[in-house]
Amino acid sequence: MPLSASERRSAYPRDMGHDHGHGLSAGGRHRSRLIVVLAITVTVLVVEAVGSWLTGSLALLADAAHMLTDAAGITLAVLAVTFASRPATPERTFGYYRLEILAAVVNAVLLLVIAVFILWEAWQRWQDPPGIESGLMLAFACIGLVANVVGLLVLREGARESLNVKGAYLEVLGDLLGSVAVIVAALVIIATGWLQADAVASVAVALMILPRTFTLLREAVDVLLEATPRGVDLVQVRQHILETPGVIGAHDLHAWTITSGLPVLSVHVVVADEVLADGGGGRVLDELAHCLADHFDVEHCTFQLEPASHAEHEFHGHA
Repeated sequence: MPLSASERRSAYPRDMGHDHGHGLSAGGRHRSRLIVVLAITVTVLVVEAVGSWLTGSLALLADAAHMLTDAAGITLAVLAVTFASRPATPERTFGYYRLEILAAVVNAVLLLVIAVFILWEAWQRWQDPPGIESGLMLAFACIGLVANVVGLLVLREGARESLNVKGAYLEVLGDLLGSVAVIVAALVIIATGWLQADAVASVAVALMILPRTFTLLREAVDVLLEATPRGVDLVQVRQHILETPGVIGAHDLHAWTITSGLPVLSVHVVVADEVLADGGGGRVLDELAHCLADHFDVEHCTFQLEPASHAEHEFHGHA
């Protein structure tokens, strides 16, 4: 009699989710902090967008867009923490990790469009600057600055323990600089009446958004294309494998990333017949696993041990 979906999920081993968190467990302890900062960021984003509409300031709108980059980054951190705790199923053997990457692609494209719009609008305003309520502009920018300071204080402790939280901390720190740029522009307009300062601040904030957006998009696309994880040199990996006692060859070596912070590796390892005959396969597996975890921070590895006498029967589709 076939099992129901719930029975299959309960019978499915949790360890097949490969929960090598690489900092996600530490991030989980600070999930509530991330959510608090996300709420603050989204609130100020809306406030600054409204402030831009009321004051006519493009710099405030640019800072709101910069807030959106922070909200996107913090949301991804929350997703990473949340999905890491969800068990795998027979239908999704790696759980929901890839949703984080898909969200990153959507966010990156959205942020790129916003940054280009801000640069275009800044150019238009440089040539024909509209009137700006500089006093209100300063007030809204100060609200953003205060919110960023609060966010930094909330995340400061968790940033020491979790890479995800540290990433969110750096996002908020970057946005604090955007708020400072808007405040400086407002003060310049108040002191001198030079309205183009708003356009200059807008360009500065947009240029803060673009590099982070391209980095986010490139890293997300690399994961989707199953590129070799950054920091993992397969030439060195192969060398370490071949230096393991009893190993005489390796082929079909692949390394890719399931989601940020979760690299995986698979390889066929050719072992001397006498080593396997003497029951040394377990020792070889242990040494390979420890070696790759210690030297390359790849804890999820799949090794297929093959006796040397069987090598001629293997199809080497890849190097």
